[in-house]
Amino acid sequence: MQRVSKASVSVSGEIVGQIGPGLVVLIGVARGDTERDALYLTNKVVNLRIFADEASKFNLSVMDVNGEILIISQFTLMADTIKGRRPSFEEAAPPEQAEDLVNFFIDQVRETGLKVEKGLFQKHMLVEIHNDGPVTIALNSKDKIV
Repeated sequence: MQRVSKASVSVSGEIVGQIGPGLVVLIGVARGDTERDALYLTNKVVNLRIFADEASKFNLSVMDVNGEILIISQFTLMADTIKGRRPSFEEAAPPEQAEDLVNFFIDQVRETGLKVEKGLFQKHMLVEIHNDGPVTIALNSKDKIV
């Protein structure tokens, strides 16, 4: 995810989602991911303190600053580049499973009351990101403490 001053996503020249200050979440779904993984990431995304307070310390979450969130499905995050020169996407979930889980994640984030916009699944998108900081944080639901 990236902290942004603004962002938008376009498909075929038409803006399908845009936000002001907040977060862009690029989400990839791996084989075996479940709703539990999506719930873990929802909690992390909306509560991670990566916005500065009056003392310029990372003490505020997107919830605290009433930020906006743009969620983009991006299967290329599942790329395996260990062997050869062409990435393998064997670890990416099949499109039907991935779309269902991405939509579940979007619904969970929307339940927070924050403004949530999204890209279009399996479409070629142009994403304009004004990364604020820059601040980019990688989250992986497999890192959760059980």
